[in-house]
Amino acid sequence: MSAAPVRFGLVGSGWRSEFFVRLARELPDRFTVTGVVTRSPERGAEVEASWGVPAHRTVDALLAGAERPEFVIPSVPWSVTPEVTKELVRREVPVLAETPPASDLEGLRDLWRETGDSGLVQVAEQYPLMAGHAARLALLREGVIGEVTSVQMSSTHLYHAVSLIRHTLGVGFAPATVTARDFTAPLADPLSRDGWSGDLTPKDASTTLAFLDFGGRMGLYDFTDNQWWNPLRGRRMVVRGSLGEIIDDSVVRMADPRTPVESPLVRRRTGTDLNLEGVELHHISFDGRVVYRNDFVGANLSEDDLAVVELLWRTGAWVRGEGPQPYPLAEGCQDHLISLAIMESARTGAAVTTTREDWAV
Repeated sequence: MSAAPVRFGLVGSGWRSEFFVRLARELPDRFTVTGVVTRSPERGAEVEASWGVPAHRTVDALLAGAERPEFVIPSVPWSVTPEVTKELVRREVPVLAETPPASDLEGLRDLWRETGDSGLVQVAEQYPLMAGHAARLALLREGVIGEVTSVQMSSTHLYHAVSLIRHTLGVGFAPATVTARDFTAPLADPLSRDGWSGDLTPKDASTTLAFLDFGGRMGLYDFTDNQWWNPLRGRRMVVRGSLGEIIDDSVVRMADPRTPVESPLVRRRTGTDLNLEGVELHHISFDGRVVYRNDFVGANLSEDDLAVVELLWRTGAWVRGEGPQPYPLAEGCQDHLISLAIMESARTGAAVTTTREDWAV
C-alpha cells in the first residue's frame, strides 16, 4: 500500500475509541488519528490532553480539520451507531462501523436501506483476522481437512462468534435455524476489564448453548458470561471436515488411505528465556510453512491488537482503491441477524429460523 499513514477519525470518546488511538500511537508510521468527536468541550479538553489528538464537537468539524480522515469509526453506543453511520454516508465519507452496526433487526434493515447501496460502510469485525483463526481459515481454504461440515465455538459472544462460525463453514448468507438455551451455574469471576477483583466467591453465571443449522452444516455456539476475561473459563474451537478435523491448534488428517497424522499449528513467539527480540508473535507455521505472518513486528502487540490493526490497515487499502472490502456491512448485518436469533431462541425456548434479508448476496 502507498507509504503515507492511514488517516482515520473517531466519533465518540469512550474506551473503544481510546483503544484505536492507542494502536495508532504504537504505529505512527502506519496510522494517524485526525480527530475525535466528543459530546462536550470538557470531555474534548480531556481527550486532547490525555490522547494527544484534536477534539471536535461535530462531524463537520472533524471533516474540516487540518487533516481530513480517509474514513471514520463511529465508536458510540449501539443505539447511536446507525444514525452516525447514515450521517457520514450522506457526506460520502467511508465508515468503519463498530459491531453490531445496529442494535435490532429493524435497525439493521433500516441501516441497509439507507446506506447499503452506497458501498461506503464496512464493519469492525476483527475476529477472522486474529492469528489463530486466520491460520485455521487458511488451512480450510486449502482443503486440508476436506469439506467443512461443522464447527464448535466457545470463545467470544454473539455476532463475533457467529462471524467465525459463518466463515469457518463457508455458508455465506444461508438461512439458519437456531435452537438455544440458557443455563445458570455458580462461577467465581476474579478478573474483568476493570482488573482483578480479589473475590473468589462463586456467583451465578449464565451459559448460552445454541445449535445453528445451516441446512447440512452445523455450528455449536457456547458462551459463558465474561468468558473473554475469566481465567477459569478457556476458549476452544473444533472444526470437523470430511477428511479430518482441527481441534484448537492440532490438525488431524490422512497422509494416505492407511495413515492418519496429526500436526500442530506452531507459534513463533519471542521474548522467552534469553530471546531478546521483544515479546510478540512473529508467525504461525504448519508442517514447516508459514500460514499466518505478523506484518507489524516491532510494535509488540497482543493477538487481539494485531487483528484490529490488520483491519484498520485493510480499511485504509480499501478506501485508497488498493485492496478489497475488509468486512462489508452486509456481512456484519448477517452476523447480528443470527446473534439476535440466538438471543430470541434462548429467551423463548423455541427454534428461530432467519429469513433471507435484502443484504444477502
